[in-house]
Amino acid sequence: MNDAIKIPAKPRLTTSAMIASLATEGQRTKPAPFGHALAELAETRRDIVGMTADLGKYTDLHIFAKAHPERYFQMGMAEQLLIMAAAGMAKEGFMPFATTYAVFAARRAYDFLCLAVAEENLNVKVVCALPGLTTGYGPSHQATDDLAIFRAMPNLTIVDPCDALDIEQAVPAIAAHNGPVYMRLLRGNVPLVLDEYNYKFELGKAKLLRDGGDALIISSGFMTMRALETADILRADSVDVGVLHVPTIKPLDEETIIREASRNGRMVIVAENHSVIGGLGEAVASLLMRSGVRPAAFHQIALPDAFLDAGALPTLHDRYGISAEMMSTRVKSWL
Repeated sequence: MNDAIKIPAKPRLTTSAMIASLATEGQRTKPAPFGHALAELAETRRDIVGMTADLGKYTDLHIFAKAHPERYFQMGMAEQLLIMAAAGMAKEGFMPFATTYAVFAARRAYDFLCLAVAEENLNVKVVCALPGLTTGYGPSHQATDDLAIFRAMPNLTIVDPCDALDIEQAVPAIAAHNGPVYMRLLRGNVPLVLDEYNYKFELGKAKLLRDGGDALIISSGFMTMRALETADILRADSVDVGVLHVPTIKPLDEETIIREASRNGRMVIVAENHSVIGGLGEAVASLLMRSGVRPAAFHQIALPDAFLDAGALPTLHDRYGISAEMMSTRVKSWL
């Protein structure tokens, strides 16, 4: 007789739910903004080469590969080799755009990026998909600590764009910068929101997208889109929230952050798609402390210091408090 306890089968999550787009239903999107922007830039910049560790399709580099096949290099599933080959290309005068997943660049290839690229201050651009909690495939694919890992690396510029427009404008900007860059990437059909705010990406500059007297949300990456949605939700409750977008994590636009955080004694909230440890929140907190800025209150909306669950992406965003609905609830509780 079989006495084994029968466990009811749970509904199986679909793949689409785990890699769902960040766009909400009906939201405007643009397909593969990084791939199209790089392919267009490469028409005039003959030194640009595209490289990937077996993830061309999943980092939108396949658009570049189709337009410039003679300058596309598929290095296989070997992130260390990818970075070392990119360093060699840069030594020979090329400008490699090397793509992989953020978790692989930050963990597997760290030493190679640090010693072969950053120490040599080589002109290599590392562009990485799946930053923070943008996939439901669990800790092996969730780069929740990449900013903490890379912020301490000398010479490395760090960029965290919000939407398709930000990515399109960031590509030529980081190409114009002479030195290594790490850029977080939103791939596929990427939401388009910043065109409504007369926005223009400038490397190293933060942008005030909307003003507000009750609270200021300082954010990067797609969390700026969530911050704008949160501000709209809270407006219905007569809560006036400003949003300061910080697409460059390093170097930080200290002047703008200090100026906006000093105004009106309002509450300051830092929202980021990253662990609460070592990212934008702690960078802003230390800046305010060093500068003697004392906002009415300071809070962080970020991912917990934990290995996160796998599952459907919208469910995970609610669970970890980075959906607009959860953010608005938390902000109201702090007022």
